[in-house]
Amino acid sequence: MVDQYCGGRPASRRIHLSPPDVGPAEEALVVAAMRSGWVAPAGPDLDAFEREVAERVGCGHAVGVSSGTAALHLALLAVGAGPGTVVVVPTLTFVATANAVTYTGAEPVFVDCDPATGNLDVDLLPDLLDDLRRRGRRIAAVVAVDINGACADYARLLPVCAAAGVPVVEDSAQALGSTYQGRYAGSFGRVGIFSFNGNKIMTTSSGGMLVSEDSGLISRARRLSTQAREPVAHYEHRDVGYNYRLSNVLAALGRAQLRRLDGMIERRRAMREHYAKVFASVPGTRILGDGDAGSNCWLTSLVVDPATAGWRARDLGEHLAAHDIETRPMFKPMHRQPAHLDRWAVVTGAADRLFAGSISLPSGSTLPGVDADRVLGLVEEFLVRHR
Repeated sequence: MVDQYCGGRPASRRIHLSPPDVGPAEEALVVAAMRSGWVAPAGPDLDAFEREVAERVGCGHAVGVSSGTAALHLALLAVGAGPGTVVVVPTLTFVATANAVTYTGAEPVFVDCDPATGNLDVDLLPDLLDDLRRRGRRIAAVVAVDINGACADYARLLPVCAAAGVPVVEDSAQALGSTYQGRYAGSFGRVGIFSFNGNKIMTTSSGGMLVSEDSGLISRARRLSTQAREPVAHYEHRDVGYNYRLSNVLAALGRAQLRRLDGMIERRRAMREHYAKVFASVPGTRILGDGDAGSNCWLTSLVVDPATAGWRARDLGEHLAAHDIETRPMFKPMHRQPAHLDRWAVVTGAADRLFAGSISLPSGSTLPGVDADRVLGLVEEFLVRHR
């Protein structure tokens, strides 16, 4: 499983949770972009990268921006989020999902997760949407987050939202390349977004993208991402825009990464399978979302029941940290975050339990080889000690 991009490292080097996976292919395209003279936030590599991502996802249109957060902000603006509206957001997510709602002036309303997958609990959604309408609240969108690269349950989620007349914004920041019932992540909502941050399944160093079948929505997002400049010779701005455009040089990096995406996914999937074998016979443990064949396996998270296992998730994390191996819990729920404590939340305790009882393990596509052996050996050592 070792190749030129994921060869072995010295055993003493720190092992990260999900490091970038770059090599000669990325270097060649970045250098070519620089030598072409297109170093400003526009150019042929950016145009091509947008087309290639749209084709990969199966959407008609795409626009590249500076981060996944910027993509979320523009997506929410495009579907009408703003002052006087609410946006339903899973409580188990990275804070950018909630923060982007507040950037628009809308109010996030948090909803708990399915304990089996970590994705939005669709069973809670109909009553929540009805309750919001009875209270006279205008619902701008429901945001679905594809946790750890596993798609939300769109077969159930989309009809609920359609019946309520509420658009779905798909936060696929972690899920590029994932599938659900034969369709790619990002293609289910009115608009989908991806993140190309350094720890994601593929990276442009920093960056993000919106994808949609709605050409008008993407055109508006593209305009807002370039300070909403009007198409005239002088600087004319009828709306307040943002400096959100992805650079041509970083898009070149993304094009090389996209060509290698399938291989990177396969190496992450192989690592998850190794973890699944290790923990298959360990009572009180399970891999979150295990069995989802469509997941890109961005992160592998272990859920631990300490009463059965006899140890806590954080005990394993401390053991690995002592050997310079990075882990982290699942996201701290948004309804527990100091920045969002005053928000309305419909919770069952599922996200709280996952936060308290889970650990995300090293999952990167650079891992297979000696680093994987080191991690798995230390996990086995821990389990023997606690058996």
